[in-house]
Amino acid sequence: MALVDFPEPKQRPARGSDTALRDWVRALEATAPIAREPRRLLPCVIEEIAQSRGEAPALLSAGEYLTYRGLTERANRYARWALAHCLGRGETVGLLMPNRPEYMAIWLGITSVGGGVALLNTNLHGAALAHCIDIVAPRHVIVAAELVDAHRSAAQHITSRPRIWVHGGDEDAFARIDREIERFAASPLAPTERRGTNIADRALAIYTSGTTGLPKAANVSHRRLLQWSFWFAGLMNTGPDDRMYDCLPLYHSIGGVVATGALLVNGGSVVIREKFSAKNFWDDVYDWNCTLFQYIGELCRYLTSAPEHRREREHRLRLACGNGLRADVWPRFAERFAIPRILEFYAATEGNVSLYNIEGEIGAIGRVPSFLAHRFPLALVQFDHATGEPARGADGFCIRCAADESGEAIGRISDGAAQSGAAFEGYTSGEDTARKILRNVFAPGDAWYRTGDLMRKDENGFFYFVDRIGDTFRWKSENVATSEVAAAISAFPGILETTVYGVAVPGCEGAAGMATVVPDGALDLAALRKHLAQHLPTYARPLFLRIKDRIETTATFKHKTADLARQGYDPSATDDAIYFDDPARQAFVPLDRALYERIRAGAIRL
Repeated sequence: MALVDFPEPKQRPARGSDTALRDWVRALEATAPIAREPRRLLPCVIEEIAQSRGEAPALLSAGEYLTYRGLTERANRYARWALAHCLGRGETVGLLMPNRPEYMAIWLGITSVGGGVALLNTNLHGAALAHCIDIVAPRHVIVAAELVDAHRSAAQHITSRPRIWVHGGDEDAFARIDREIERFAASPLAPTERRGTNIADRALAIYTSGTTGLPKAANVSHRRLLQWSFWFAGLMNTGPDDRMYDCLPLYHSIGGVVATGALLVNGGSVVIREKFSAKNFWDDVYDWNCTLFQYIGELCRYLTSAPEHRREREHRLRLACGNGLRADVWPRFAERFAIPRILEFYAATEGNVSLYNIEGEIGAIGRVPSFLAHRFPLALVQFDHATGEPARGADGFCIRCAADESGEAIGRISDGAAQSGAAFEGYTSGEDTARKILRNVFAPGDAWYRTGDLMRKDENGFFYFVDRIGDTFRWKSENVATSEVAAAISAFPGILETTVYGVAVPGCEGAAGMATVVPDGALDLAALRKHLAQHLPTYARPLFLRIKDRIETTATFKHKTADLARQGYDPSATDDAIYFDDPARQAFVPLDRALYERIRAGAIRL
């Protein structure tokens, strides 16, 4: 389809540090009405906007286009489909569909009448996909025509036996939902049709990445959908002239709710691309006249590492919002692409801990202003790597971290937090929910949510991400953060990509560091070793080095390290070149079978 002509966006004043307070206040004012109107759901907000901006663009892509009126009418048809097929309040529909405007119309409609929608990862198949379907026990599953084969690969493993509906294509084995919904009216829903659905009801099930095990399905209420949408709308100061470029998966909370909701609640529009493409990114941003884009950190690194693009500074972007932007990439990314403002934040779909870097402090994930401490009940506690649990003092309670001391971030769970949108709503599995709750932390009977993330807070109150618990390993009686080692390696010229993990060595306590790197051409191992010696203490330097052409990632660009760690430094497990930092020769040397056996036999002192 032809690209849509948009009006010229209004110029926004440059943001200085003195406007940080204004940003916080705007976000607080935007979210204040949520608790006062418990039956005003996100679909209701969009329907209200459609009354005044009916023909304005809402969701756009290369193949589909939905105005506000079109989005609302489409959602109403899906709502009535759910009612006609007797979907009870709280019952679930699975959605397996690539990024496209129709995706959001489906879940807006079904959730508006009390149903829940499980947003299935489009990269899964077989037993993994079956697991994700079964843990939410859906009554129905909607599958895009291009993903029917993925569903078929999972069918034999599925025990919940939902009814399958196909969207599009020429599939004859299943009913066609895109045809079925045309039987239903697109007119506004009556209050009785909404069946008393309120903001406390579950709307979505959004899955964890499953990088360290099978995914879990996090419960997401209508309250959280509204909280995320209006909060980020306030922080980003979105308006009708804004267009968000969204190439992140719609089945995740950032790409599917934050990037979309923050624009839709204020009358803006969202340009949806099925997948991120470094080659097409700047053409898309330019052609669609985007003013905002949602990132995750690795996306920015890919763009910064890509060849120069003729349009990389010919854009109207005023802000990039996201999480995981590394300190070494941040200034290069902002300067090269002329990004006026970066809004970095930290949050988790299921968590009650969130941080926002309003000030633009490079490398920080945010801070908590004193006047918002009651709304962001966050603490850092000392972590015992030997037990995998927070350390406790002689009194049995957890120990708060000092300034610049690394510890696990935890968030207090309380009734008051539920009203602020910071509740821990848990997972569909009660066991998974219980494992994330830490009790008797600072007082008898208190309860805190465990993020599983290590952070540190500097003397100015800024928080910095250190590592995921489980990624950090212990070597030479020292804790090694994989993220810090990876940052040091990435700073060496010619390294395109790297991931770091610990590997067991017989006869040694803890785990030795190993790095898999993707070099841009020949790698000067001697220079790399010298570089690491200058930037890392001895215990943190990787003992083993593996060279690859590429490192597999999840849909949100997280490295898949499980297989790499399992293969370890065994040269027979891969055709990739593996090197060992030989302490006797003070050099990285090729690791062959003979050397491997000597290391395992303890013949080389490490």
